[in-house]
Amino acid sequence: MLGIQYFKADSSTFVIKTVNGRIRKKGKGLSFFYNVATASIAAVPVNAQEAPFIFKLLTADFQAVTVQGQVTYRVAAPETMAEMLNYSLKNDGLSYVSEDPLKLSDRVIRIVQSIVQNKVQTSGLRDALKLGQTLVTLLREQLVGDSPLAALGIALLDVSISAVQPTPETTRALEAEARESILKEADDAIYDRRKSAVEQERTIKEAELQTELSVQQKEQEIEESRILNERTIQRGKVETERERLQAEIAAETQRKALVTLNSENSRQQADAEAYAITERMKAFRELPVENLRAMALAKMDPEQLMAMAFESLAQNAGKIGELNITPDLFGQMLKKSVRS
Repeated sequence: MLGIQYFKADSSTFVIKTVNGRIRKKGKGLSFFYNVATASIAAVPVNAQEAPFIFKLLTADFQAVTVQGQVTYRVAAPETMAEMLNYSLKNDGLSYVSEDPLKLSDRVIRIVQSIVQNKVQTSGLRDALKLGQTLVTLLREQLVGDSPLAALGIALLDVSISAVQPTPETTRALEAEARESILKEADDAIYDRRKSAVEQERTIKEAELQTELSVQQKEQEIEESRILNERTIQRGKVETERERLQAEIAAETQRKALVTLNSENSRQQADAEAYAITERMKAFRELPVENLRAMALAKMDPEQLMAMAFESLAQNAGKIGELNITPDLFGQMLKKSVRS
């Protein structure tokens, strides 16, 4: 009726009401009546929006990679956004006159793509596959402050890179290369383990040889000590034997001197006795027989004298007529012989 309509915006929409080219109302969540013939309404959503993206790019070595991620943003300056893009509503107050609001996400994604592409194109394939966190940091640095997004009145809330992947053929090649590298590392590990085992075995052998050498040295020292002790003992025995022989030689020398002295003494004594006998015999030869007999009888015992008397009687038995010998004389002689 007469072109008067009612408009009501939600709390996440910034509304600008313009009448005859002049702004009459602006703010979030406004509601009002307006004349479709003279009024114009711009509705700018200011809530957070998410824009996922997938970029197919080439690296510095001409290898295709796919960068997948998501950017979250919101319109921080809706009036600036309304000046830069057409957010005017149709007369029905529901749909937009232009497609600019629908293409806002594409604009944001193209800005993000430009930054990501510049970084990927200056990196090799292997380096590009590792750019996930680097790209996130780079986007956060270049999309704040004086940036294309700020010129549109957009504030960056968050950005994430979920994957940086090569083509399936490149992936298989890299997998094969990585697999070969892993197998080579496994072979190297086996070689290192064998080398370590050989070195340990060599160390053990060296330790065993060193121990055996030490034992042999100890045995040699013990043997040398034993030989030295035996030599010392032998030298002691030889010295003892030499001293014994010297003692025996000295004893024999003394014995020889004693025998010589005894022989000399015996010879001198024999000479003296021979001289005495010679002189005695000389004297006996000069004495009469009767004197010699008297001297011999003078030194005899009574029994010897009686024996000689009987012997003389026996020799002169023919001259003796009769001889009487009493038993008492024989009894006394027997008693003396028993006592002796």
